[in-house]
Amino acid sequence: MRMNTYHDLVRQIRNTSIRMDSTDDLDVLVEAVGDAQIVLLGEASHGTSEFYTLRMELSKKLIERKGFQFIGVEGDWPSCCSLNSYVKHMADAPESVRDALGAFNRWPTWMWANREVMELGEWLRGYNANRSEQERVGFYGLDMYSLWESLDEVVKFLEETNAPELFKAKRAFACFEPYSREGQTYGMAAAFLNETCEEEVVKLLTSLQERRFQGRPQSEAELSAELNAMVAVNAERYYRTMMRGGSDSWNVRDTHMVDALEHLMRFHGRGAKAILWEHNTHIGDARATDMAMDGMLNVGQLVRERYGRETCYAIGFGTHRGTVIAAREWGAAIQEMPVPEAIHNSWEDLMHRAGAYNQILMLGPRNPHFQTTVGHRAIGVVYHPEYERGNYVPSKMSERYDAFVFVDETKALQPLAVEKVLV
Repeated sequence: MRMNTYHDLVRQIRNTSIRMDSTDDLDVLVEAVGDAQIVLLGEASHGTSEFYTLRMELSKKLIERKGFQFIGVEGDWPSCCSLNSYVKHMADAPESVRDALGAFNRWPTWMWANREVMELGEWLRGYNANRSEQERVGFYGLDMYSLWESLDEVVKFLEETNAPELFKAKRAFACFEPYSREGQTYGMAAAFLNETCEEEVVKLLTSLQERRFQGRPQSEAELSAELNAMVAVNAERYYRTMMRGGSDSWNVRDTHMVDALEHLMRFHGRGAKAILWEHNTHIGDARATDMAMDGMLNVGQLVRERYGRETCYAIGFGTHRGTVIAAREWGAAIQEMPVPEAIHNSWEDLMHRAGAYNQILMLGPRNPHFQTTVGHRAIGVVYHPEYERGNYVPSKMSERYDAFVFVDETKALQPLAVEKVLV
């Protein structure tokens, strides 16, 4: 890329962006959302405080002013049900928001068991206090790592409803017992020993979906049973494909999250409106990145394809430097790590050069100035700051997002201690 192209990008950012000095400045995004039914809010890491707090403030505005009905997050369905029951004042709700967040006991716990989400949970509970059950705003998990927890919930539902499938379900689920409730152990057995529970379990769960979960669920309990059955089917497939490598397991996961969203939209009725909280790599359209070359799709792409681009509004988030909560390997102890200054001529570097302050940038599908492919930082739950150059995804920003929120310097979020952490 010619050097003057970078200079042009810096100038266009400087001329186009809106300085963000307070949360009041987020109003421009609320206005830009217009009549969209699905708003996707990203993050460049799972451990940055400002990404959570800004998404919270923006979500509040969308709920209060635009009538959005639920938040769907990159978290497991059973764990998120605990917080959902708390914010919706359900009869079986935990006594406190901290108790509700104790359900997030699977590593990386800090993604949802943190003080920033505590604040969101308390706000949602207060907002819902004087509203009818149908009007209360929910908090749901779209992810599918909770194979065993979801199987447990399916059995519990069948027991409580005296379902004739209960005996068959318990026999089928016994297939998973030798794998110590560990997805990778099951995945290795499926991939290398051809030992799978696919036939027994998938047939049973699919029949449950077809016979017991037809049409629109009439209660939160029915919704939860339906989603747990779907999680179990897709999680089995995910762990079975994970060991093969390639794009299959990623695509299973992101397709599941959009299928879960569809179930939630149906549950909330005609004209339902959803806010999604996920990493930028999920909510930013994969077709605008090198992910597409590897055969990968994602939530942002699928939502646009299924609902239409005009019905969705995607907002990416990023930072130039700061600190972050992450770990050096999967399942390891968490650390507060430095986020180095963005590498030269990356998207985050260009925004910093345009103005060393917080900014909102409208990108838009027809904006000719931000079609250039540039590196865009992505930090995962496993992070090595010293190998920073490998954390950038080539992206056409105006195709990947509708808008971008830039925080020049960020700090690590505040995790809660959670007992009995599962890896």
